Amino acid sequence: MAEGTGRPGAYRKGIARRQQILDHAIDLFAERGVDGASLRSVADGIGVSHAALRHYFSSRDELLVEAYREHERRHSSPEDPAAGGPVAQMARSADRNRVVPGLVQLYATLTADALQERHALTREFVQARFARVRAELAEAVAAGQREGRIDADLDPVDAAALVIAASDGLQVQWLLDPDGVDVRRSLELLERLLPSRSAPE
Repeated sequence: MAEGTGRPGAYRKGIARRQQILDHAIDLFAERGVDGASLRSVADGIGVSHAALRHYFSSRDELLVEAYREHERRHSSPEDPAAGGPVAQMARSADRNRVVPGLVQLYATLTADALQERHALTREFVQARFARVRAELAEAVAAGQREGRIDADLDPVDAAALVIAASDGLQVQWLLDPDGVDVRRSLELLERLLPSRSAPE
């Protein structure tokens, strides 16, 4: 009988073991990034057998997606659209990401993989994430429009897509040239178009 099936105790043990493996994988990605990441190399890096890792994560795509989903769950907090504009929200996210460049690389890897049909699971995750973030930022734009802070003629969804594109692109540039690109400072330029109650500090 596979671990995590059958008796309730075994099921709970299986969930705990899966979470432990995921925690170690996130730590590994945060420290080393995902260069050459395969299930076998990750298993070696976190000190478990390849078979044990495959028991809980059937593919590289599943492991990477679940690692990033867990990272977001830990570090994201619900945003009140009235508390700040969409640019301010992305600037705060960029500040959090700056301390874990390996996980920024993980996100960049996921978005690149999503463009390839063979990474169907990753594509589904990235598409859903973009849709969710666009909706959240679009509501922030709409809130600013209702308060008269943002031009009422702007389409909220288009504006949200622009902010995401700017943030993602800047973070890729920062990964390649950390000393040459300041993500927050560059994002502040968008405040002229989409101001929050107060510009990012």
